[in-house]
Amino acid sequence: MNLGAAETATWPGTVLVLGVLLLAVILLIAVMASLQELRKTKLLAAREEDLRQLVRRYEQLAENTLDAQQRSAADLSELRSRTASIEQILRTVE
Repeated sequence: MNLGAAETATWPGTVLVLGVLLLAVILLIAVMASLQELRKTKLLAAREEDLRQLVRRYEQLAENTLDAQQRSAADLSELRSRTASIEQILRTVE
C-alpha cells in the first residue's frame, strides 16, 4: 500500500491526538455546565425579583386595606354618635 507523502501514524502521535481531543471534550463539557449554571442563576434571580414585586404589591394592598378599615371605623363611629343624638332628641320630644 502506497500512502505517498502521508506518514503512518505512530503511537506517541496517536496518544497526543487522543489526549488533545479528550482535553477539548472536557473543556466543552465544562463550558456547557457553566452556561447551564448561569442560566439557572438568571432564572432564580428573575423568580426572586417576581416574588419581591409580589410582596411589595401585597404590602401596598394591606396598607390600603388598613386605611379603608380605619376610615370605615371612623365613619361608623360618627354614625353611632349621630344616631345617639337623634335618639336623645326623640326621647326629649316624647
